[in-house]
Amino acid sequence: MEARAALLWGLDEDWSVEEVDLDEPEPTEVLVRMSAAGLCHSDEHIRTGDIPMMLPAVGGHEGAGVVEKVGDRVTSLEPGDHVVMSFIPSCGRCRWCVGGNPTLCDLGQYLMTGAPIANGVPRMRARGHGIAPMSLVGCFATHQVLHEASLVKIEPDLPLDKAALVSCGVTTGWGSAVHTARVKPGDVVVVVGVGGIGSNAVQGARMAGAGWIVAVDPVELKREQAKSLGATHTAPDVFQAFSLVNDMTYGQLADAAIITTGVAHGDLLGPTMSLVRKGGTVVVTAIAPFSQSQVNLSLFELTLWHKEIRGSLFGGGSPRVDIPKLLSFYKEGSLQLDELITKTYSLDEINEGYEDMRDGKNIRGVVVFD
Repeated sequence: MEARAALLWGLDEDWSVEEVDLDEPEPTEVLVRMSAAGLCHSDEHIRTGDIPMMLPAVGGHEGAGVVEKVGDRVTSLEPGDHVVMSFIPSCGRCRWCVGGNPTLCDLGQYLMTGAPIANGVPRMRARGHGIAPMSLVGCFATHQVLHEASLVKIEPDLPLDKAALVSCGVTTGWGSAVHTARVKPGDVVVVVGVGGIGSNAVQGARMAGAGWIVAVDPVELKREQAKSLGATHTAPDVFQAFSLVNDMTYGQLADAAIITTGVAHGDLLGPTMSLVRKGGTVVVTAIAPFSQSQVNLSLFELTLWHKEIRGSLFGGGSPRVDIPKLLSFYKEGSLQLDELITKTYSLDEINEGYEDMRDGKNIRGVVVFD
């Protein structure tokens, strides 16, 4: 069948919206008509080369849509179901899935290769080339064929443009606070970078019962938005945040600090670690360039103050557990999703959306297809 998609043909190029050919789903695959896709920074990392991936590629890994067709071995979905994409596939059978770490599922080995799980053959083609889907999802398209392991069924009454955000940004940020930082009632938490991921780290810290939440970002719009999501204090950089946290805790410092900047740089880890107390935790959720191998860090402080540094992929949770859970929180009013969307765009406006993101004009832009 024919579809339209936003493709990346080369590093640092704009997204090219064009007609593509899409194959029928294999027995374990599903054809989805996309309703909405979030403009996440991870797709920008593909464009800049910070995340290595086979090109040409179709972007988008944060989305929601409606099932149109299923393969004859698909057991969890049927036509008409509403679904959210999971950029971390979950097989439910490997060591990591059955051991309680589905974000490390062995199917993740295919993520950056763009080779479909079923047989490694691209489902989408354009200009005579096979097109690799970002994170096996590639939801910057009107239609897409995905493996069943990359989809999570949701309730049909949920607005799909809001549900799309839980596909990545909300779950990753929320889980970074709840699962990885293990925020407890009364904790002091610092979130460094409050865009699409960090805003939800703020929400996660609030919902976990944090006493004080300090949102750090140079962009005033983002600091103000963070207040409405639960931040009790804000600062434009980590150095001013240190003075603030030092004063409010009488020198004990924060229990946890979460790095959710647009791009992680090695020189940020040391100052962020200095924000946390003895035995405190620094969570690194932001993506660093693949080639970066050096960090600015005091090993003396790490050892003698018994601090911890933890990485966080998908917030350290489970797509099939956390996505429905967070959407239930949204329905009951404790999780804010509507407020996260600064602006919506058509697929043809995708480059404008990413320009707005780079300029700090949106918390989260969303491409709406319907």
